[in-house]
Amino acid sequence: MIEMLDVWKTYPNGTNALEGINVKIEKGEFVYVVGPSGAGKSTFIKLMYREEKPTKGTILLNGFNISKLKERQIPKVRRSIGVVFQDYKLLPKMNVYENVAFAMEVVEATKKQTKPRVLEMLELVKLKNKLRSYPSELSGGEQQRVSIARALVNSPGTIIADEPTGNLDPETSWEIMRIFEEINLRGTTVVMATHNREIVNTLRKRVIAIEGGRIARDQQRGEYGYEG
Repeated sequence: MIEMLDVWKTYPNGTNALEGINVKIEKGEFVYVVGPSGAGKSTFIKLMYREEKPTKGTILLNGFNISKLKERQIPKVRRSIGVVFQDYKLLPKMNVYENVAFAMEVVEATKKQTKPRVLEMLELVKLKNKLRSYPSELSGGEQQRVSIARALVNSPGTIIADEPTGNLDPETSWEIMRIFEEINLRGTTVVMATHNREIVNTLRKRVIAIEGGRIARDQQRGEYGYEG
């Protein structure tokens, strides 16, 4: 569960990115975060995994008040979430298996625990045949699937995705979305910032629309709703 209570974010240059955000996302939901460029979507997403801190207000993530966390507590809380980025953020000198396994090494999993779990996740994203390949040898869609496997490998309750199809062609974007749907059907909460109108309007989920740093709409089975 994720909850924001009267959350504001003002950057050092005086820009108000978010103003008075109140939202609650329940376990198992699939939520799109949409809005024009510069509306505050990325800030909204970054606050959820404590990449940014709110200027004011409270953010609850799985029972933790992450707006008040000490720096040493952040890694523990981040283990309960997985993050998928637009630009994949894979480690170039590690192969597919090593990139996914690294996420388990960080939480001090044993090799006996790591191998079957990594192979299970690579099976889920249909990349078991590429486990010895390096990121430079993969297509953009394959790199994003590795990123998803890495985000899932520690069994997080929530996946936060920031424009996960932004660098991909339409066909590959749909392949990635099918994986996110499967993840959600298995019980994982998915929160996704996206500009992809077609995906939002076809796979009708909850839509939180942000405009000018405020929530303009919050609709079940919503639509994208922007021309830009």
